Amino acid sequence: MKALKPLWPVIGLGTLAGMRTLSAPVITTHILSRHPSKKLDKSPLRFMQSPTIAAVLKILSVTELIADKLSSTPNRIEPAGIAGRCLSGALAGASIYKSVGGKWLTGALIGGATAIAATYGSYYLRKNIVKANHIADPWIGAAEDALVIGVGIGLNKLV
Repeated sequence: MKALKPLWPVIGLGTLAGMRTLSAPVITTHILSRHPSKKLDKSPLRFMQSPTIAAVLKILSVTELIADKLSSTPNRIEPAGIAGRCLSGALAGASIYKSVGGKWLTGALIGGATAIAATYGSYYLRKNIVKANHIADPWIGAAEDALVIGVGIGLNKLV
């Protein structure tokens, strides 16, 4: 792994977790399965280096992209949505920090806190864009998906 200072990548992952719950673990498992760290070998987080876990999460993330467009999908700022996004950011942050020899707790706190902030920020930004531009919410959701995927590709190159 190239990044010795994982702060910014973890903030990026936490932000993505706030936008799409599975995005942070998907990107993290993708990176770690291709660039495994010996620092995770004896850690409970070692599963984040598994190519199988990476593949399963990628498949699940496609279902999340589809489900997000359904009118029956609850708002991301519902308690369960916030909790899921916080845990997602925390898992990604802990894994990245631990993989470079940092403290997993620091990574978890940064990733989780960023995910919570990004959950609210992305929710209100999306609602305001829909209202101001009279564009159907699923179209804005698709643009958000494209942003998440693009940033994920950029983070993959950064880390």
